[in-house]
Amino acid sequence: MNEKKIIIFSILITITLLVGGIFFVSTSTATPSVISSSNAKATTIDPTSADWGQIPMFKGTVSKVFRIKNTGTNTLKLFNIRTSCHCTTAEVITPTDTSPLFKMDSLSSWIGTVDPGKEAKLTVVFDPAFHGPDAVGPITRYVEIETNDKAEPKLTFTVTGNVYK
Repeated sequence: MNEKKIIIFSILITITLLVGGIFFVSTSTATPSVISSSNAKATTIDPTSADWGQIPMFKGTVSKVFRIKNTGTNTLKLFNIRTSCHCTTAEVITPTDTSPLFKMDSLSSWIGTVDPGKEAKLTVVFDPAFHGPDAVGPITRYVEIETNDKAEPKLTFTVTGNVYK
């Protein structure tokens, strides 16, 4: 019976953290101010979500790389990167620069640039042991990136899985 209570409690904590993270990401203010462009086009090459399936808690982190291509004629700018939880980090690599590691409340003036026809890579890393040994069960984490693409001002990437001991 105690095991069921622990699982239910873990699920409730996960949902609470997720809702709080989504609220924080959606109500945050932008650090850099970038003028939008109708000629910069942020195109996601891969699906914007990934499912890691079963994630062992104590065997290290899991990661996923997403690709973003500039299919426009002006320089694409990527900025204000945030994750929905501290257990998740995000890093953007452009053809000319590598961002700092971003987390849930990381603020940075970093702006990545992607020339027309070029790609950037977003690496999302999840640490299943971050919340401690009782944090098992399903997870959903988000990474949000703002762009200067007038038609696509925010890109949202989702990773899911099920953490087990």
